[in-house]
Amino acid sequence: MNKILVTGGCGYIGGHTIVDLVKNGFEVISVDNLSRGSLRMLGGINKILGKTIKNYKVDLCDLEDTEAVFIENPDIVGVIHFAAYKSVPESVKEPLKYFRNNLNSLVNILQCAQEYDVNNFVFSSSCSVYGNATTLPVVEDAPLGEAQSPYARTKQMGEAICRDFSNQNSRFNATLLRYFNPVGAHPSGLIGELQEVPENLVPFVTQTAIGKRKEMMVYGSDYPTRDGSCVRDYIHVMDIANAHTKALQHLIKGDNAERCEVYNLGNGNGVSVLELISAFEKVSGKKLNYKIGPRRPGDVVEVYANNNKAQTNLGWHTQYDLEQMMDTAWKWEVALNREAEQVKLN
Repeated sequence: MNKILVTGGCGYIGGHTIVDLVKNGFEVISVDNLSRGSLRMLGGINKILGKTIKNYKVDLCDLEDTEAVFIENPDIVGVIHFAAYKSVPESVKEPLKYFRNNLNSLVNILQCAQEYDVNNFVFSSSCSVYGNATTLPVVEDAPLGEAQSPYARTKQMGEAICRDFSNQNSRFNATLLRYFNPVGAHPSGLIGELQEVPENLVPFVTQTAIGKRKEMMVYGSDYPTRDGSCVRDYIHVMDIANAHTKALQHLIKGDNAERCEVYNLGNGNGVSVLELISAFEKVSGKKLNYKIGPRRPGDVVEVYANNNKAQTNLGWHTQYDLEQMMDTAWKWEVALNREAEQVKLN
């Protein structure tokens, strides 16, 4: 009785989490409609694990199709829910699209969990729920600020839905995991972040270094930080993945003190944009072509996590430092480039 349903399993964090779950003895099935996920991710997962992970190409906004997955798998003991749209700029342009997809899919998966007695639930949240944090490092009981985007608001609302549902359902337990800045790739180089048009800093760095982009911009050099650039909390995607496994184990054992618990997932250290670039240049041997530009509207100066609660309660500790994050991200970019070159030759 160790089958886990991972929604969004063909996405960046979901895919890496499947690998970690299986390595820790769980059986996993995935639900991903492939609107944002990729079969390329699923193929890499299968290579790493030496086995085939079943993916159901199901839109979780369709309750009947979602329910069919539970009917076919009556032995599911837990759900990790990643499936959601996550582009901040897109959410600003199309807020209803984000509310419809991110919230309806969550409500449907919770309804099925209730109907089929699946009582261990891990929700993929984000540090964006804090808004512009006023105290650093950010702790879990910090007040949630005004959401800076419709995407962030869906995460705030998603957390509230999970909390309200846990309060109403005496058998149901949820864990909310608030990530800071996931980066890097699996050390094998077989899976990583797939972004043709990057939404995050590290793919901009690696794509510039490999030659996909002529240069990259560092937005702002006059912030009140160590070197004038913004500071963020970067964490390796496999450390994020392992936290989901540990959160699920914690729930299954009944070790949770509350019906709905929340944890920050970050390294606990702030790293500036320029420090990240320097670490990348060191591990890759590449000089990055970047220029300094003006501040970008909406960027907060500095944010990083207090992760003591996850360490204490979940027994979770980060394993990858900044240079390892950059090294695995670069190996992944090189692997993608090699594949693209082979396609051209064929």
